[in-house]
Order: sequence, then C-alpha cells, then structure tokens
Amino acid sequence: MAAARELRYHSRGAVYGDLAYDLDREVREHALRHAGEAPRRQTAETETAAPKARPRVRSLSKAQVRQRQKVSILSVLGVGAAIGLAVLLMMGYIQLTAISDEVVSLQDQLAELETENVALTAQHEQMFDLATVKEVAEAAGMSKPSSSQIYYIDLSEGDSAVVYQQEETNLLSRLLTSLNHGIYAVVEYFE
Repeated sequence: MAAARELRYHSRGAVYGDLAYDLDREVREHALRHAGEAPRRQTAETETAAPKARPRVRSLSKAQVRQRQKVSILSVLGVGAAIGLAVLLMMGYIQLTAISDEVVSLQDQLAELETENVALTAQHEQMFDLATVKEVAEAAGMSKPSSSQIYYIDLSEGDSAVVYQQEETNLLSRLLTSLNHGIYAVVEYFE
C-alpha cells in the first residue's frame, strides 16, 4: 500500500508550499511587464470614442401609489368580537368588585349581630334564672297553690262522646264519602 501511495504522488509531481490561490498574481505580472513604460494618457479622440461611464440614475416618471386594500369582513367581525369580549371582561370585573364590597359590608353587619346576640343571650339567661323568676312572682303577688286549689282528674275510665244531633245522609252522600275514603287510602298507600 505504501508503494501505491508513493506512485500516485510521484505521477502528479511534488507540490511544496502553500496551495492557496494567489489573487494578486495577475496584477503583479502586469506591473512587471510594463515596468519601464510611461503611463498612457487619453487624448480627446479617444475620449469621444469611449466616453466615461456615468453612474446611472434611475428616475421615476410617476409616483407609485400603493393600491387601497380591501378590509375583510371576517377581520372586522374578529376585532368587534375582541372588543365585545374586552367589554364583557370589564363588566365582570366591575360586578366582582361590587359583590366583594357587598360581602365586606355583610361581614361587618354579621360581626355586629353576633355581638348583639351575645348580649341578648346573656340578658335572656338572666330573665330565666329561677331565683329571679321567684322574686318577680312574689313581687306580683303569686304564691304556691294550697291543697284546696289542687284538683285531680281520673282518666282511668274509657273515653266517650255524645252526639246531640245527627244528620241523616242519603245514598249519594254515602257513596261520595266512601269513594273519597278509597281514593285517600290509595294515595296514602303509594306515598
């Protein structure tokens, strides 16, 4: 393999040094060829034959106007929808602020009512204190009942009721009554 590499390199010839392109070589060679000559000047004849190149100026004959673009209906609707949503969002924030203010005022009112409840509960408990009730009752002239004021009722006998006047019912009213009781019993069963 080493021999094949050597043959390949020997066939092209050996190259030493930098292989980069020398871009100024042509300019140097031209300068060396014309080293002893005087610089050439152009005469009037040569100037008319080959006029100097003037820079080209581009002139516009008409002012170019951009054409008016049409506004899409969808873009108008989109902008309108965005504005509508922004307004709805602002209204929501306004309502949220109003509700928050109302909640704060209701919480203040709740705190006041709780303190009032504590005071009224304490006053209520004082009113039902047995010693206070006894004093108020004695001051009003009330006293314990005597044995002559106590009556006992005997409820060991069965209950009875006496109907003094009985209405006579006809056949139609009895049918309506029994129908009413039947419907009531069915409704009561399904409930």
